[in-house]
Amino acid sequence: MTKDVLVSISGKHIDIMNGMAQEYAGEDDGIEVVTPASYYLRNGKHYIIYDEVVEGMAGAIRNKIKITGTDVVEIMRSGLSSSHMVFEKNKKNLTYYRTPFGQMLVGVNTRNMEINVGENKINVLVDYELDVNHEPMADCKIKMNIMSKNNGDFSVLS
Repeated sequence: MTKDVLVSISGKHIDIMNGMAQEYAGEDDGIEVVTPASYYLRNGKHYIIYDEVVEGMAGAIRNKIKITGTDVVEIMRSGLSSSHMVFEKNKKNLTYYRTPFGQMLVGVNTRNMEINVGENKINVLVDYELDVNHEPMADCKIKMNIMSKNNGDFSVLS
């Protein structure tokens, strides 16, 4: 894989607050971000780094995704908000999530994870339960597709 990549990250969550599962209205397809990023492989671990601009706020959020084998995905955010979320299949991990409005204790209970690494692309699917301050909040899915920019066919990520 080349150093210059495109990353597509899409997410979807179903609200489970108050003991009721309900998809957010109007967001059936979730959200998706496609952005240029930098990729490197070090000690058998894949790293993807990109900046995220937050609308209406000065500054940005630096995102680093670390993929270790087929077992662990870490998302580290720093800047306007910061966190270090660790996704490990069948394991719950806790982290503090800092925002400009305050800090929360966030738990991610990873139910399923699929990681496929190819020569010019990496595909990741994570299915997890999110809780805040030990209260269940949402069932979530994250889909990440990382592809070399020079591959030329980004449409295969959809």
